[in-house]
Amino acid sequence: MHATVCDIITDLVQNAVEAGAKRTELLVSTTPERIEVRVADDGKGMDAETLRKASDPFYTEPGKHSKRKVGLGIPLLLQTCEECGGKADLASVPGQGTTVSFWLDARNIDTPPVGDVPETVLGLMAFDGDYDLLLTRRTRRDEYTVSRMELMDALGNLSEASTLAMAKEFLRNQEMNLEN
Repeated sequence: MHATVCDIITDLVQNAVEAGAKRTELLVSTTPERIEVRVADDGKGMDAETLRKASDPFYTEPGKHSKRKVGLGIPLLLQTCEECGGKADLASVPGQGTTVSFWLDARNIDTPPVGDVPETVLGLMAFDGDYDLLLTRRTRRDEYTVSRMELMDALGNLSEASTLAMAKEFLRNQEMNLEN
């Protein structure tokens, strides 16, 4: 099982970027009762057979990782949902992208903590490449949205330490202003 929900998010968004997504939308919604996440991308997508195999821990996309023969991301997500009173849904269309949605019972003792959303998202936004990552962070009463491209337009290159520090402060402030 993952240590935090942010570990799951990292795996899913990294998969989207590696699948050639130009735009990935990430929704993280939390209430005292429920944690919901949706990652939707416009990457290469998967056919029905590949989507079925993605839940097998002994399968990884051929050529994706030269030294690895297993793919644990989706199987660990499914196990986490099962153990924590939640559910996952995977949908994909070749050439159009993939959407992974899941929810967990936040009151379940086995549910991992959400983790550090600003730190996680900033790390994902710092990946090299020409893509946008749009985060919508929602609670019962409040939400904020931030886009990688908008941050880069406002602050500059996200690989520079000073820019990362400003982006981190911005995201932390957004998170602190959320009301449950």
